[in-house]
Amino acid sequence: MTRETELLATWLDNVEEADLREELEAMRDDEKAAIEAFHKDLEFGTAGLRGIIGAGTDRMNVYTVGRATQGFADYLVANYENPSVVIGRDSRNKGEEFVRRTAEVFAANGVKAYVFPRIVPTPTVSFGARDLGCAGAVNMTASHNPAPYNGYKAYDHTGCQIATEAADAISAAIANVDTFSGVKMCDFDEALADGRIEWVPEEVIDRFIDAVEACSVAGEGAANDPLKVVYTPLNGTGLECVSRILERVGITDVTVVPEQAEPDGNFPTCTYPNPETREALKLAIELAEEVHPDLVLATDPDADRVGAAVKDGDDYLLISGNEMGVLLLDYVAQRIADDEGAEAIANKVAVTTIVSSVMVDSIAKQYGFEMRRVLTGFKYIGGVIADLEAEGAPDRFLFGFEESYGYLNGTHVRDKDAVDASMLICQMAQYYRAKGMNLADALRNLYEKHGYFLNKTLSFSFPGVEGGEKMKSLMTGLREQPPANIAGLAVEGVVDYATGVNGLPKANVIEFDLEGGNKVIFRPSGTEPKVKAYLFATRETREGAEELLGTLEAAATEALS
Repeated sequence: MTRETELLATWLDNVEEADLREELEAMRDDEKAAIEAFHKDLEFGTAGLRGIIGAGTDRMNVYTVGRATQGFADYLVANYENPSVVIGRDSRNKGEEFVRRTAEVFAANGVKAYVFPRIVPTPTVSFGARDLGCAGAVNMTASHNPAPYNGYKAYDHTGCQIATEAADAISAAIANVDTFSGVKMCDFDEALADGRIEWVPEEVIDRFIDAVEACSVAGEGAANDPLKVVYTPLNGTGLECVSRILERVGITDVTVVPEQAEPDGNFPTCTYPNPETREALKLAIELAEEVHPDLVLATDPDADRVGAAVKDGDDYLLISGNEMGVLLLDYVAQRIADDEGAEAIANKVAVTTIVSSVMVDSIAKQYGFEMRRVLTGFKYIGGVIADLEAEGAPDRFLFGFEESYGYLNGTHVRDKDAVDASMLICQMAQYYRAKGMNLADALRNLYEKHGYFLNKTLSFSFPGVEGGEKMKSLMTGLREQPPANIAGLAVEGVVDYATGVNGLPKANVIEFDLEGGNKVIFRPSGTEPKVKAYLFATRETREGAEELLGTLEAAATEALS
């Protein structure tokens, strides 16, 4: 009897939920399905859990969620006095079940659970941890992944995703928990009645909106220059908070894509609810062709990331994460320089990741502020905010972004915030509209001023057991036999972040620095069976940069084939 067969038998003896039992019964005669479901435990890391919804140890279900929560509870009880947590969810399937199970386990372990009574954006959960003085937080979300996925994102007391040390400690605690006999639980309604579980009050959302509004950087005359917006929450959580903040700052001409307005974990209008893709913005762009807005906005299902498109000639231009990052960085810096002077902006600190655009360095040099780079993951940007706060200088934080469409210009949360970013993008569009420009024009101006720094991110999937081994083999090969040239460009340096670089934590990332200031970075995803290749092409002309980008893409594809 294999390990997978033994685990299947154990689950069949203990699982009561009808949908899970049906899946388990089908695995009796489907060895491949049993192996995929039970070949390993769903891994708990700095991003918590993320996986396909279903039965098995490598799936998201109430049992894997309960086991993870028991480990998290053990960690909190050992490290905090009278700990509490705040728990939220996005629109994904099974989210409410997972929230209830999480609250029941925390409450049974003496950890008070504050539960949002409805779906909420991820940044409100980060905000709630600080606002309610909790020791941690959990949000049920799989971000922009397809409908079969859900996840369990864990936060610390600062509202930042848990650090590596905490994740390792929680993971070790989880390893000591038996899925069926080791998880303490109480009844949700009983715990709600006696105060061990409590609904998060509406005032928390109100205070979150107030905090976002405090980050406003509207230009003069904005109120007299109304903006027209088409917006889609992609059947996720963004509608309420994005609508509220836009109304607060005077942007009221907002047309919502009707088919994507209501929460729906099946995401019926697009299989991949990712605002990076044209597919996700298809309905919004079709609506825009009818109503002719100044801007199209799309937030992902948990509303921590936002994408945008603007009319450019006969089509709509989708602005990439790097492009929006440099646009917002320049805009926020310009507004502060205009309002407070050169000395004020020179004291600021901006943060981005090692895989984000090199163009930020040129913008930082122009305005004189400090530019810091961190590892991929917004928790590291949140860590810089925490460091500045510890130094008594949180006001030095200017702006943070990562290439995967996450932005933040305030210290009210320690995670990317699409509510805040939607406000900023609209205010920036207003600013340029008053000058007779849209964001496509503004982007061209930046390229002409700083040079053509073009980027592209490629994602290569490696599903299943064999896929995981293939990912490891590819990364090992890149380390042990690094190429001498890529796309005809000499490799002038290799940076292996697994060894620890510039004081950064160790990470499974390899950077190849090429002649002419170009580079390619390879990084396995921490939450999905994917390896990402980040391409950086720099040339004096757009045509030259685009040609080089295509050559780099072909070379990276070959390297990971």
